[in-house]
Amino acid sequence: MNNHEIDYKLFGDDMQFVEVELDPYETVVAEAGALMMMEDDIKMETIFGDGSNSRGGGGIMGKLMGAGKRLVTGESLFMTTFTNEGKGKRHVYFASPYPGKIIPMDLSTLNGKIICQKDAFLAAAKGVSVGVEFQRKLGTGFFGGEGFIMQKLEGDGMAFIHAGGTIHERRLHPGERLRIDTGCLVAMTSDVDYDIEAVGGVKTALFGGEGIFFATLRGPGTVWVQSLPFSRLASRVFAAAPISQGGGGKSTGEGGIGGLFDLFNK
Repeated sequence: MNNHEIDYKLFGDDMQFVEVELDPYETVVAEAGALMMMEDDIKMETIFGDGSNSRGGGGIMGKLMGAGKRLVTGESLFMTTFTNEGKGKRHVYFASPYPGKIIPMDLSTLNGKIICQKDAFLAAAKGVSVGVEFQRKLGTGFFGGEGFIMQKLEGDGMAFIHAGGTIHERRLHPGERLRIDTGCLVAMTSDVDYDIEAVGGVKTALFGGEGIFFATLRGPGTVWVQSLPFSRLASRVFAAAPISQGGGGKSTGEGGIGGLFDLFNK
């Protein structure tokens, strides 16, 4: 096993945090700002990139390239490592930045790789590589909700990602197709075929409030779907804020241009 082997426990329901148990000299890598609390004898250190040795070598240029790739996925330029330097087991705790769920991923059971939305990564065992996944299809890149760049996690250890609302894990059989709102896709295994599909009918596309495109996923493979994307939550909060504070004062819908007609109801 190339990655550190860590144990964990999840706490909470809609505002979750994860407890990671570290044996002596085991290390977990986390997104900057994800720390909730930690016990004695744990050393915290800020590093460039993800601390893995799988990309770009160990020189300064390799570290800068790895950190730069993380930057284009929407993550911080820095990550933080937490190493147990004591003689017994110690614990460190990480919390998600908004209401939702934390999803534990054992990469050794997922063919060593998952692809997820750009800001989903929370923490992982040291050695897990956090990189970028470029969408090869132009249509998917422009209209797929996540753009050309998605995040990929590679290795054989534990990784933790987070998403909004309730998380549904769906296993697709060979040839089975699933259409998902582009913002609701959280993660998928590398064997899933990812594309986009236009919503049928001009009236539905323009006034249905669901946007113009679906994400289409074809099996075999496993996908994770979130019920409440953070962008949807943020738009609702912004729309409900008083106009004097910069909000719209009234919700204008999730997608399409149908929400424009709410202007006449103010």
